[in-house]
Amino acid sequence: MNQPPQDEREFLASYDPRAYDPVSVTVDVVALTIRDGALNVLLVRRGQAPFAGMWALPGGFVRGVTDAEDLSSAARRELAEETGLDPSQPGGPMERMHLEQLATYGTPGRDPRMRVISVAYLAFAPELPDPRAGGDAAEAAWARVDGLGLSEAGAQHPGVTRKLAFDHARILADGLERARGKLEYTPLATAFCPPEFTVPELRAVYETVWGEELHAGNFHRKVLSVPGFVEATGGTADREGRRGGPRPKLYRAGDARLLHPALLRPSREEEIR
Repeated sequence: MNQPPQDEREFLASYDPRAYDPVSVTVDVVALTIRDGALNVLLVRRGQAPFAGMWALPGGFVRGVTDAEDLSSAARRELAEETGLDPSQPGGPMERMHLEQLATYGTPGRDPRMRVISVAYLAFAPELPDPRAGGDAAEAAWARVDGLGLSEAGAQHPGVTRKLAFDHARILADGLERARGKLEYTPLATAFCPPEFTVPELRAVYETVWGEELHAGNFHRKVLSVPGFVEATGGTADREGRRGGPRPKLYRAGDARLLHPALLRPSREEEIR
């Protein structure tokens, strides 16, 4: 490894980080899955102050010195701790999980302990198991998103029993909008599906995440008209179609990275018109 120049080594040797205000970095994860036909988010009930007893998104401080890690590794570690999933399991749910950086949150006072900047991540995965509490969490649970009383502005309506700590209602609202938007122009809806799925199962993902009912025939036509979105496996589902029709065909995710044309939410189509 090349050594830095002498003047840089002298500067680093005399550098005192205590001359600057201390700042800590955390990761928070908006982990979404579909359970019993409803969109669910992973929440943990805090076992320690601040906000002891309140619910929060899974997350924690990024390891900076001992076992130092990058941000995405910290997010995956927190998810593994709270879900009980083995990140090293070949072909397991963690391997199929889609994980992307969502946004950074650094409003002064968002954490009463100190100045904390949080890098939030968004995760999609199908059929995630019941979570288990890890770290300083007293409890972990999947919670229906529609039961959290979220407004578009990122606040919770009065009377909600699961109040979210910190600014996690804002983070969750941003994560939901990102997820709904990405389903319009990327094939990430398939990340909520098993490796092989039917078009009706894919439509159920869109309806659940968007919270809007879709016309079955129009959706089927749009999906098959988008190059690379899905590809047929040659097999059929084990069960018959609705009303005793033929067994629906099975598909897998194609190689497309973007959907063209995009599949817009019905409400968005109305706005564009």
